[in-house]
Amino acid sequence: MERMTVRRKVLLYTLLTLASLVTVLPLLYMVSLSLQTEAETLAASAVLWPESPQWGNYAELFARAPFGDFIVNSLVVAGAITLSHLIFDPLVGYVFAKFRFPLRNTLFVALLATLMVPFFVRMIPLYVMMANLGWLNTYQGLITPFLMDAFGIFLMRQFIQPIPDDLISAARIDGASELRIYRSVILPQTRPALAVLALFTFVFQWNEFLWPLVATSTPEMRTIPVGLTLFNQEYFTLWHLTAAGSVILFVPTALLFVFTQRYFVRGIALTGLR
Repeated sequence: MERMTVRRKVLLYTLLTLASLVTVLPLLYMVSLSLQTEAETLAASAVLWPESPQWGNYAELFARAPFGDFIVNSLVVAGAITLSHLIFDPLVGYVFAKFRFPLRNTLFVALLATLMVPFFVRMIPLYVMMANLGWLNTYQGLITPFLMDAFGIFLMRQFIQPIPDDLISAARIDGASELRIYRSVILPQTRPALAVLALFTFVFQWNEFLWPLVATSTPEMRTIPVGLTLFNQEYFTLWHLTAAGSVILFVPTALLFVFTQRYFVRGIALTGLR
């Protein structure tokens, strides 16, 4: 019996190791490709690691295209939208979770129904609205349509709902205002969910391609996914530079996950339990 258990563990660890390698190897090859020469990228056989890493590829990338502007734009847009979600999504989720008012459930179902509407359906009205406001090719035009999110509200409502009502009642008896209750009682208990919300929102907005492509018209306002795609179309044979841009696109989200991993894992576990 013990021998069977050991065999199962060995098999399980082997499968997990293989799955990890399958996941990691493309990322490692992307890094390798970003350090290769143009001749190595166009060689008949794949070069797993360059003989002499070309760190200058990253400098050349910035020299050929305004990647500094792309990165700043992505940071501003993704950061502002993430901050907005962290402010408004928990607040609306708290209202739906702990307050009683007419048509509460109907409004919540209608809110969730918006998740079923593809962005392609909303894109044209959004574009016309931004054009009428004169917000095309501006930060406000890139940020405003995504200030709140139905999924984020749903996530926070599900996390806040199991918090005991007695805590809120006790705070009200002590004379705390609703805003003070929200800030001092609710938010401290939702940190794992906030970490999950922040990570999901930032990663999605950092990688968002369609709306920045439609809403911007000059290189100075493009985000890095759009800029990298247009760069690849212009220099389609310079795969080492495209790979360097892909590494730059990947690094911020990887770092964010590393710094929020503890809260992220805990938030996913607690959200699943609740």
